[in-house]
Amino acid sequence: MGPRAALFFPLWLCSAMSSSSPSPVPSSEDEPGCFKVNSCKCIMKDGSGVINLKAVGDADGFLERLRPVPADDVSAGTETFFSFSPCQHFSEPEVTTFSDCTAVAACLIVRHQGLSRYINYGTHEGNEFHYNHTQKTLSVTYFARRPQAATVVHYHCDPSRSSSIVQKESLVAGGPLLVWVDSPCACPNACGSGDLGLGTIFLILLSLSAAAYFVLGSSALRASRSNGGMQISPEHSVWCMICYLCSERPARRRRTNCDQ
Repeated sequence: MGPRAALFFPLWLCSAMSSSSPSPVPSSEDEPGCFKVNSCKCIMKDGSGVINLKAVGDADGFLERLRPVPADDVSAGTETFFSFSPCQHFSEPEVTTFSDCTAVAACLIVRHQGLSRYINYGTHEGNEFHYNHTQKTLSVTYFARRPQAATVVHYHCDPSRSSSIVQKESLVAGGPLLVWVDSPCACPNACGSGDLGLGTIFLILLSLSAAAYFVLGSSALRASRSNGGMQISPEHSVWCMICYLCSERPARRRRTNCDQ
């Protein structure tokens, strides 16, 4: 076997092994979905836009507030209510120091014989996003301190609606609270979120550049009196600095007009 044959034989062997091996199964990371930006926002992997849940709630940030929830295995005379905010922390009751629902995303209120019990059913910290492209639904899981006390909200993209509507809730003993929502704001780039857009960011940068231009320019100018009145002209050092910045680094061997 010659040297060239010895060189190409390992390459041929590797290519044969790779072609004969089965194609890898795409992992869940390769599937289209949504990148979580924060507890309230995610960016579509296919580049179709951003889903911001801030616009899903009402003016106070709530999607549900003390809404009756049908629950299984509850005694007679027991009422169950549910409060939920997609992005804003809240506490139930509002003025309390001894409550499980403090700075939460979801709270379950159980009332029986005039007594109320507040149960933490999920917080914004550590929530998980999962997007289903087939159903156009963003599912977000809000975890609580207890594993069984969690809330899973399915935000379905419905551009035909003008506002968010809760279609159904389901609370099963020993399991999470499931909520189904139809909302136009569950569609990518559908609702305004109040964040800074590219145009706003450009105007801010333009304003800062203009302010820096005038501040630096005024410091580089020198006022002098003449027969025609007051004149303002740049310092000689400014021209030298401009010449130096415009010249290329290898051109240091040449002398510029400033050195003459």
